Amino acid sequence: MNAYLAKSSVVAALGGLLFGFDTAVIAGATAGLTTQYGLTPTTLGLTVSAALWGTVLGAAFGGIPGDHKGRRGSLRIVAVLYLASALGCAFAFDWYAFILARFIGGLAIGASSVLGPMYIAEISPADKRGRLVGFFQFNIVFGILLAYFSNYVIGTMGFGGAEWRWKLGVAAVPAALFFGTLFAIPESPRWLVQRGRVPEAEAVLKGTGDPRYREDLVEIIESIEETRGAADEALFSRKHRFPIFLAVSIAMFNQLSGINAVLYYLNDIFAKAGFTKVSSDLQAVVVGAANLLFTILAMSVIDKIGRKTLLLIGSVGTTAALGGISAIFFTGNREDLLVWCLAGFTGFFAFSQGAVIWVYLSEVFPTRVRAKGQSLGSFTHWIMNAMISGVFPVLAARSGGVPFVFFAVMMAIQFFVVLAFYPETKGFSLEEMQKKIGAA
Repeated sequence: MNAYLAKSSVVAALGGLLFGFDTAVIAGATAGLTTQYGLTPTTLGLTVSAALWGTVLGAAFGGIPGDHKGRRGSLRIVAVLYLASALGCAFAFDWYAFILARFIGGLAIGASSVLGPMYIAEISPADKRGRLVGFFQFNIVFGILLAYFSNYVIGTMGFGGAEWRWKLGVAAVPAALFFGTLFAIPESPRWLVQRGRVPEAEAVLKGTGDPRYREDLVEIIESIEETRGAADEALFSRKHRFPIFLAVSIAMFNQLSGINAVLYYLNDIFAKAGFTKVSSDLQAVVVGAANLLFTILAMSVIDKIGRKTLLLIGSVGTTAALGGISAIFFTGNREDLLVWCLAGFTGFFAFSQGAVIWVYLSEVFPTRVRAKGQSLGSFTHWIMNAMISGVFPVLAARSGGVPFVFFAVMMAIQFFVVLAFYPETKGFSLEEMQKKIGAA
């Protein structure tokens, strides 16, 4: 791993940190927003999911500027949207202005979930791709932990009714850093080849330390030349049906685990179990730390034991942990174990779906439709997220345990789907992968 490759991956993955921060920071602001705007469970769900509907659009269309303006140039637009959202939330003058600011942040999250992993996958040698794309997920999880810790610290500083503004507005600092550092990394070599800028692409591949950069460049050129006349090839065609199935199913199961419902409403879940606001903030840090620890563990083994094995292990672990959470809410006993069940759930999720999804989405589509395919997977992920997060507070208000039973059943089903249908992708170049799954 040389400095050139490491720097490029780290900078692109900063979009993941903002992704994670913006995803989780709302958990510490729900109580303040409810007081400020007199929210009901239904309007609270709408407030939280407002960003997610923006994310749906960002994921659906994020690949378009990625193809036309390049991966790096499009990430700069994403950074500006993150900055505008943070400042808009901090200075929102009414509920509608707040919803708009969160929606803009959602656009940034959705687009970065497409562009960040795609950029890293396209610049990485095959033997390092899993770990480097996994670093995007690491930054998402680190951003989540940072948001929980930031919420805890700001919650002890006595800002009163303005506390939620500080919690959301502090994201402007990493957003500005992300924008500035994007000027220090190269463009994707595969995008450069698509634009006929082959010498630049060769320089980038050589700079990454790839020992077979000339062979990889030839593979990229041949792959793109074979489909030069199909630049506008439709994603939804018979030959792409299997990658489409993989992308849509992994994205759906990712959200049917309930992970983002837990992350967004973590403080409310603890409050329902009888914990105070400060205690809820602190225990959220414990859950976020488990998420980060198991993400690091997954990154260290994803290129050794493979994506499929991680998904199978995670399916079993998350099913068991969700069953434990359900039992606590149904029986009203052993609330002291709730934090450990939630930490176990997020840990197994981080070790499996969390580490795998963005890697897998960046691997299963051929170059000519990769941006469209990654957008489809990300779009599916976020629309499921918006739907589940929008209804979760209403369902949880009626019965704290029912949503978790549903999530547990979905994880059990995921185990058998992965076992029966998912191919292993570790160790293959992107060009080899598209031949393996019949998408060439």
